[in-house]
Order: sequence, then structure tokens, then C-alpha cells
Amino acid sequence: MIIYVKTIVTTTATRTVLAMALILTAVNLTAQETRKAISNPVPVYPEVAKRLHLVGVVKMIVVVAPDGRIKETRVIGGHPLLVSSVEETLKNWKYAPASTESTVQLEFNFRP
Repeated sequence: MIIYVKTIVTTTATRTVLAMALILTAVNLTAQETRKAISNPVPVYPEVAKRLHLVGVVKMIVVVAPDGRIKETRVIGGHPLLVSSVEETLKNWKYAPASTESTVQLEFNFRP
């Protein structure tokens, strides 16, 4: 009987820890989703891309530092001509300060 009680306590403790971890993860994701951009200029549609009638989407993942500046960028997809325009523009983006880094996925649509 004592072994059975220990198993129940261990199982309950494990479930409690797991539930707390899931709640903390959900809170962190909500905080990242609500981090507000203070300055987010639109990327320039490159002239070469216009002449080639190049359209498309550029997807990026950016890491925003606690001070609001973009610390790191990673390209998920997009034409290189359009990606270079987005990367150049992201240098001028600024988010509201926060206590920790945030990771944000961004999408830019290029159409003439």
C-alpha cells in the first residue's frame, strides 16, 4: 500500500510540473505575440524585381533584443532580390522594450 501511495504522489507531482511548464510556455508565446513594433518601415520593391515582374513573399524569423532592436535574422524563404530588400529594411525596425528576447516570424508580400 505504501508503494502505491508513492506512485500516486510521484505521478501527481510529474503532472503538476508538466502543467506548469505548459502554462509558462503559453504565457511566453502570448508575450511575444503582443510585442509592439515602434518603427517598422516597409521594404522597398527593388527596381530590378519590378522590371522582371517578380512577385512573391519573403518569410523571416527575427530575434528581437530586450532593448527592441533586431538582434538576428534568418530567412525562411523568398527570392534573393526581395530578401536583400527586407534585410536592409529590418536594420531600421524597432520594437517596444521588454524584459527578455522575443522571436517573431514576419512575412512581406511583394506585388507591383
